Parts: sequence; C-alpha cells; structure tokens
Amino acid sequence: MPSNIFHATRPVYHRLLSTMLSCIICAVASAQARPFTYQEMLLLDRISGLSVDATGHYALFNVRATDMEKNKGVSALWLKDLSEPTTPERKLGVSEGGARDAQWSPDGQTIYFLSSRGEGGTAQVWKTDVSGAKAEQVTRLPLDVGAYRIAPDTKSLVVSLAVFPECTGDEIACTVKKQAERAVDKSSGEVYTKVFVRHWDTWADGTRNHLFRIAIDGSGAQPVALTPGYDGDVPSKPFGGNEDFFITPDSRSVYFSGREAGTTEPWSTNFDIYSVPIGGGPFTNLTAENKAWDASPRVSPDGKTLAYKAMKRPGFEADRFEIKLRDVAGKVATLAADWDRSVDDFAWSRDGKSLFVVAGDVGRTRLFKIDVSTGTVTALSKDGHIDAFHETPGGFVFLKSALNSPSQLYLSKPGGVIDMDPINLTAVNAKLKDLAFGAYEQFQFKGWNEETVHGFVVKPAGYVEGKKYPVAFLIHGGPQGSFGDGWSYRWNPQSYAGAGYAVVMIDFHGSTGYGQAFCDAISQHWGDRPLEDLQKGWAYALKTYPFLDGDRAAALGASYGGFMVNWIAGNWKAPWKCLVSHDGVFDARSMGFTTEEMWFEEWEQGGSVFTDPAKYDAFNPMLQAKDWSVPMLVIHSDLDYRIGVEQGIGAFTALQAKGVPSAFLRFPDENHWVLKPQNSMKWHKTVFGWLDTYIGAH
Repeated sequence: MPSNIFHATRPVYHRLLSTMLSCIICAVASAQARPFTYQEMLLLDRISGLSVDATGHYALFNVRATDMEKNKGVSALWLKDLSEPTTPERKLGVSEGGARDAQWSPDGQTIYFLSSRGEGGTAQVWKTDVSGAKAEQVTRLPLDVGAYRIAPDTKSLVVSLAVFPECTGDEIACTVKKQAERAVDKSSGEVYTKVFVRHWDTWADGTRNHLFRIAIDGSGAQPVALTPGYDGDVPSKPFGGNEDFFITPDSRSVYFSGREAGTTEPWSTNFDIYSVPIGGGPFTNLTAENKAWDASPRVSPDGKTLAYKAMKRPGFEADRFEIKLRDVAGKVATLAADWDRSVDDFAWSRDGKSLFVVAGDVGRTRLFKIDVSTGTVTALSKDGHIDAFHETPGGFVFLKSALNSPSQLYLSKPGGVIDMDPINLTAVNAKLKDLAFGAYEQFQFKGWNEETVHGFVVKPAGYVEGKKYPVAFLIHGGPQGSFGDGWSYRWNPQSYAGAGYAVVMIDFHGSTGYGQAFCDAISQHWGDRPLEDLQKGWAYALKTYPFLDGDRAAALGASYGGFMVNWIAGNWKAPWKCLVSHDGVFDARSMGFTTEEMWFEEWEQGGSVFTDPAKYDAFNPMLQAKDWSVPMLVIHSDLDYRIGVEQGIGAFTALQAKGVPSAFLRFPDENHWVLKPQNSMKWHKTVFGWLDTYIGAH
C-alpha cells in the first residue's frame, strides 16, 4: 500500500521538489544581486555624442567617466566597428589630451573633435584618423571654438566664437583687444543697459556667439565673419549647439537659427531661420512672418528642401514644434500637420524621401518616420527613450535608455521596429547586469476633467510579495516635462528603488507627449489641475498596488516639482510624512521679476507681474506658508538664476519661523542642476538621510 501511494504521488512530489528548488535558486540569486543605488549611479560611465561615418562602418561616441576624487567628469572618445559587432569597442589614444564633440569628415577618413590641449589652453578643432593615435591641430584661433560643422567639400569649417557684436572689421582681433583691456582694469563694476543681465548661471559679459568660416584646405584664407554685427547668439545660450546651424550639401550656404536681442530678449521666443553665403555676405531672414520659434534648419540630401521646426504661438516655449518644409522657390508647407506630437529632434533619411523624428509619446520618447510626400507617420521604436540615432545602409545605430538602464549603444536589425531585439554594441557599464533593479509599469486613471492621465510605479529592488514599502512620490519639473520611461542622473527612480522605496510618478496635465491640449492645460493653472491629477493618481496607485505603504510616504520635486511640493505643503499635507523641495518657487511674485526668461513667467501666469500682480497670487505658496507643518528639506544653489536662491531661503525661513522640522542644503557653486560629482553625492546622501529619518525603508 505505501508503495502504491508513493507511486501515485510521484509526479506531484517531483513538481513540489522542483518548485522548492526553483524558489531556493531564486532566493539565492536575489540575495546575491546587490541593489542599484545612488552610489552606483554616480560612478557609471555615461555614453553620449553618437556620430557614424557616411559608409556606416564605424560608430564614434563619447564616454564620460567620473573621477570622484578630483570631483570632475573625464571624457574620452571610443570607436566601434559596426561590421564586427562582437569585437569590443576601443578607446582612442587622442582622448588622453581631452576630446569632445567628435564628428566624421564626409569621406569617413578623418575624425574631428574639440580639445583644449594646445598652447594657450583655448578650445580648438583637432583631427585624427581612424586609429585615433595622433592628434593634429586644425584651427589656431585666439578664442574658444564653441561649436562647429565641417563643410561637405571639406575645404572649410563653420565655427562659433564669442565676440563683441559692436566690433567692426576684424571681430576676432577686436574682441581679443577688448578682453585684454578688461583684464587690466582694476574695477570690477559692470554697467548694463538691457537685460539679460544674467542667464541660467552666467552674468552677461557683452559677447555674442557668432559664426565664422575657417578655411582648412591649406589656402591660408583669413576667417570670414558670417554674422557680423548680429545682435544675437548662434548657437543660442545657454544650451545651443551645432544643431542651430547647417551647411548645405553643395557647401555654398549656411542656414542658422537665431533670436535678435534688442531690449526685448527676455520676453521673446522669436527665433528665425536665416541664410548666408558661406563666403560671407548679407544674411537673409527666411521666417520673418512667424513671430514664434523657428529652429534646427536641415537641408535635404539633394539640396532642394529646407526642413526646420516651428512653433505657432509667440512667447510660449512649450508650444508644439511642427516640421516645416521650404522649397527652393520659397514655398512653405507643414509636414504631418495633424500629428499631435512635438518634435524634439529630426534628420533627413539617406534617400531624402522621409524625415526621422524623435518625439515624446505617452511616457516614452520614440523614433518615428514621416513620409515627405504623404505625411504618413510610422513608429520605428516602441519603449524607452531614444537619446540619439543614425541611419546607416544596414539599419539604425542608436542610443537608448529606459527606467532601468542608462543610455546604451545598439544596432537594429534590418526593417521593422528598431528596438525589438537589437544588438547591444558596447560593454560600457556591463556591471549593471549583476545589480538588482525595481520592476516598473505604466498605469492610467481619470484625472482633471475626467481626462486620462498616465503614471509609472516602480517596485523596490528585491521586492517581496506581500510586503509593504515606503513610497517616494516624485514630481517632475518643467512643468512641461515628463517622468517617463527614461534615465536620469539627477532624479533617478531606480536609486530610490535600490534604497528600499517604492516610487510613484504622475504625468499630470502640463506634461509633454500626450498632445498639445494636455500640455497647454497647466498654463495659469499651476496649483489646481495638476494637483487634482496628483491626488487622484496617488489614490489610484494606493488602491491598485497593495505594496505601497500610504502611511509612510514622502513627496519630492525640483523646479516646478519644487513649486508643487511648496504648494502641497499648504494644500495637501495629509499623506506626507516629509517633503523635499529642490529649486522650488516659494514666492510667485518675486519669481515674476527676478527670473531671467520673462516670457516663461508671463505666459504661465497670464500677464506681467508689474501690471497684474494679483495673477501671481492665485497659486503663490508663500501666502499659505502660515499653514505649513510637514517636515521639509529645502535645497537651492547660488548660481540658479532661473529660480533664484532667495526662493529657497524664503521657504526655509518660513519653516523655521513656524517651528517646522526643516533643513536647508545650499550649493554655492551649482546652478538649477547639481552637476559636480561630490555635490551630487552630498545631495543624494542628504535627501536619502531625510527620507530614512521620516519614512525609513530600513
């Protein structure tokens, strides 16, 4: 009888044993995998600057390592042979002298790059061959080269230099002379007659970024000023690069995007597209009729069509960027006019029949193809965040990140969706495969006006079914931005998951990637519609994900997210055991006349603080500071000219006056972002220490 019973239950016994062994293996594997933490994140190598030669044989990219001891990033150029995907990438020897912003020559034989290795220490254009062993200096200018492009005929470069626009004749020599005169002036006083007096993290010094043609064909020709006397910056400040100008395929003309400053620059988003002969001469405004933003000129391979991005509404920096096509006769048409997405980046296809476009799309940043003749839009990627791409004869080479991965280099298989089973081309950050990340998913719910709103939830690393976890409720900035399926080195959900916290993020009304009407909904409504979305999203998440511990939760945000944390402190205190406000607006009226980009405030608030100050009080956190009671960590930096450090000091002072448990973390050498490695380490240590004190994950 016992024998028969054993025989009958043997399959059940085997299944049970198999299940037990699987659980043991999973538990061991889980125990062995270290959670990804902010310490790991800050030491990761960062890939950027993708450039592929014309034949599609080699991919060139930049890798920035972190030297924590020297408190700086160290950049190097790396090369990948795309014809041999299994062969490891290699670091180019020229990197040892400093190398960045690398570009291929049109024939694919030469690599150009910027470096400050030469005599005088100015940033100049250098070159090397595919071996990358020896660097040869190309330009020898007395000023730093800020950005550059190589003419298709390889006879010249177009470079940007910071010069004084009032200089006539030889702008470069005149600028050098004026700088020398300033250097010996013992007075530190500076007289300003117009704003911007400061922008982002820099005080105005009177120079403008201008374009110059530099001969590299051995002719010895002197630099030619392409934008003499132009009262504007090309590239634009503070973040513009060579995407702001373009050389035509025949090497005869340059198109550039710029904004004339005058006395209205801080109130204007009126960038225009100009053309100028590469040999110099009058520059022509091609988009004068559009008083909104025109940007990113790109000429088709046959030289017959100019494509560029354009907004419709003057003064609104988050309007939808459409694609405009301008033919040789000057006729302009909108491509895919009914496609309700704003273009981030784009490039012509090799055959000139399509445009490849990167755009935010429902929590992702995807690559699309738009047929020039029909306007048909086809999605070419599915998930994650496309950070850069290049079309090659054999497919796409691209950089892509996600909520659980920093940017990595991939090669797509021919045809179809490029990120469906792509080939990983590098071993950069290979150690990540041994670390535990939090699983994540997107959810949706009915928010303000019963409209669909999306969000993401991230489980803690090493998640155990049935256990409840404290929650970091992250609120994105912008406000026209998104905490979607992408990677960040400043606000990284996985660093919270690795510390034992669950994460909830809501793309409230105002977020990008959900259509322009959804984006528009936040303007003049900073404190009501988005707050309703956050409240309903939080309620939905608590109901849907039982592992979220609603009794141990903190709200954190920066910029607009910092404003919202300050607003929450007076309007939605109940769920939160503590708050973190980074670079947040405390006094909306003060923000209205101390920020540098006035167009932003006046659009978002619906008027000027000087003529209609009451509008700025509609959602002014300062007016409700008397009701604050939740412990708050305030973070701000001295070089933040977007939201001045006084905003952080004001919030901290209010907390201290009320006797609310609070702390103030100040960085004297950072801007709106915290970028230096040691400062970022301090930021994370302080923030996670604050969370552990009040909602402790451990």
